[in-house]
Amino acid sequence: MRGEWGLGELFCLARGLGCTLGLRLGRGRGATDRGALIWLCYDALVHFALERVGPFVYLSLVGNVANSDGLIASLWKEYGKADARWVYFDPTIVSVEILTVALDGSLALFLIYAIVKEKYYRHFLQITLCVCEMYGCWMTFLPEWLTRSPNLNTRLLLWQSWIGLKKMHQKETSSVKKFQWTFKTINTII
Repeated sequence: MRGEWGLGELFCLARGLGCTLGLRLGRGRGATDRGALIWLCYDALVHFALERVGPFVYLSLVGNVANSDGLIASLWKEYGKADARWVYFDPTIVSVEILTVALDGSLALFLIYAIVKEKYYRHFLQITLCVCEMYGCWMTFLPEWLTRSPNLNTRLLLWQSWIGLKKMHQKETSSVKKFQWTFKTINTII
């Protein structure tokens, strides 16, 4: 091992902690609530610890990620390979992230409490958090798409998936044709 943590290791750690906390808090509850608690614990950890609130917003407000050192800066530099707006100060991204951290991270924690304590306002918080998450995604990505993605590398995973689906379709079409040919041949012989 290299002696340092990378992007994958940090998110695996957050997933593991989120899963552990969610399962522990969800004891005695149905599968849906346990799944929600796992996600919410992970979401809160990512918003507050790894991704958004402290580290990214702080680095962006005191300078930028590109000129920063340390574990969290290296995480954002890696993320910046797909979307350069996260490496250099982008006011839209930072504004959305401040709102996301303050509102979404807090809502996730309050929602965890509401689920565990079976509070009457649980579904109000849940709907509000879902709308906030959709708004954050919309405001993060739509402006970039409208400007033809000068900072967002849309060719990475999407392109890989397009090629993979195309290959699967070609194999399936080829297999169907072979099956049809074999079936016609058998019918002719019979």
